[in-house]
Amino acid sequence: MGERSAMNAQQHAAHLGEIKRALYDDPFALLGAHRCDSSWVVRCLLPEAGAVEVIDDRGAVLGQANATPGSDVFEVWCTASPGAYRLRIHDADGVRVEDDAYRFQSPIGELDRYLLGEGRHLHMYDVLGAHCVHIDDVAGVHFGVWAPNAQRVSVIGAFNNWDGRRHPMRRHPSNGVWDLFLPGGAPGAMYKFELLDSNAESLPLKADPFARRMEAPPGNACIVNASHHQWADAQWMATRDRCCALDRPMSIYEVHLGSWRHALEPEPRKLSYLELADQLVAYVKDMGFTHVELLPITEHPFEGSWGYQPIGLFAPTYRHGEPDGFKVLVDAFHRAGIAVILDWVAAHFPRDEHGLARFDGSCLYEHEDTRCGGRTSTTSMRYASMPLPRCCIWIIRATPATGSLMSMAVMKTCKPLNSCAASTWRCTARAR
Repeated sequence: MGERSAMNAQQHAAHLGEIKRALYDDPFALLGAHRCDSSWVVRCLLPEAGAVEVIDDRGAVLGQANATPGSDVFEVWCTASPGAYRLRIHDADGVRVEDDAYRFQSPIGELDRYLLGEGRHLHMYDVLGAHCVHIDDVAGVHFGVWAPNAQRVSVIGAFNNWDGRRHPMRRHPSNGVWDLFLPGGAPGAMYKFELLDSNAESLPLKADPFARRMEAPPGNACIVNASHHQWADAQWMATRDRCCALDRPMSIYEVHLGSWRHALEPEPRKLSYLELADQLVAYVKDMGFTHVELLPITEHPFEGSWGYQPIGLFAPTYRHGEPDGFKVLVDAFHRAGIAVILDWVAAHFPRDEHGLARFDGSCLYEHEDTRCGGRTSTTSMRYASMPLPRCCIWIIRATPATGSLMSMAVMKTCKPLNSCAASTWRCTARAR
């Protein structure tokens, strides 16, 4: 028994060392509250802290945490379950109280995990990405990302000084998903993912493939987004099947929002989504068109691509305003009786290092065979399979409670799911 205890102690010390070096792939096995025989231990990873106290929900001190030698982990032992404990942290910036991310269970349910593992989850955008949620009555942001070949994934941002040691994520081995609920997170926070590949080598910081909003270049961070738009197109939604029937006349106005018309004062600039909702909708209506077709509005780093080199397939481009502004534009078209068609690029993506290329150190999204994975331009890579769930976010009508109402699908140039040859899908949409 003594030999076994010594071995357990050695393993424990080794794991704490891996936590300090941000190499450990199972942080929830060590951090948070754990029962040990008749006692409880609370461990928290706080590299910059000078002192830490564990307090209960009334502010009473449950224990003074001690720094574990050779690590950045603080540890406190309790005689009873700490319950919904919080941390009072003393550091160079003063004293603050926060909830511990490692005391919360994952909100990803069993069915979600199963469908993600099978690759059949058509609503994975509701699971992955950044979502403002409440868990155990605590407000925060839930982050999720698919990186099956990574050894460690952390979410980083100003909330942890962009330090990948602070918030390593929970691994779900059955499906390659990593997730973490960050209590206190709020809309507007910028974030990225920090990954180690299977050889524990650092990768370039990555943008969230499921981000709903992204930072303007030259920055490439993602932004936590929460929608507050209230749709006002109930009449359109009730009659759209008849309005868009194949036996009805169709006249489509195709337009690139960034070059259609510019504001000239006080200096030349692109029109915002709100200005386009006023000016473009009136123009299309006056000209007698039944449909408007928007060249890609998904986020893209290179201005000259006109949206055909997208990185953020779930995010309307920042160039015309915030995501809710795009909803206002679609809403205005619908209220004017005009269907909206989106050009949606599903075949290739740019090689920008913060994007999808070798996302977890492997060819996760692109072909392993370079004869199939690259394009002649050397600026983009082909998807190994067409990302259908990314299209579903634009074409599936969800319940009003989610704030994500979509319009009917009208697709052209579609290829089978396992094809990498299609260049563009087109679908009418109401955006999430």
